[in-house]
Amino acid sequence: MNDSRALSNSSGGQTQAPTANATGQQHPIGLYLKIWGWLFVLSVLSYMVELFDVQGTARWTLVIGFMLLKAGLIVSVFMHVVWERLSLVYAILVPPSVILVFVFLMVLEGEYVAWTRIVFFGEGS
Repeated sequence: MNDSRALSNSSGGQTQAPTANATGQQHPIGLYLKIWGWLFVLSVLSYMVELFDVQGTARWTLVIGFMLLKAGLIVSVFMHVVWERLSLVYAILVPPSVILVFVFLMVLEGEYVAWTRIVFFGEGS
């Protein structure tokens, strides 16, 4: 018999027996080292925002941008999402993206409401 013989299960169907020499998917160590390098560079850039005392919207845009880039690298490579089927990637990434769009729309509506209150009711209390 060869290593790919089939075993029967309790429902009468056939299942494939695991082979003794089956190995998992191997990725080159250079890929992981490159990702670690990029994470280090993005962390240094994030710390430089603080070092150069960037203030206001530019500061938070840079910090959140670097944070999202680092999170994307970690999720895609170290959590192996980049090698998953596209349907699984969509199942993981689409719901948070939709929530972010809804949050953005709520922020726009909140700014509009604040603007109309200032225009029609004045700034004073």
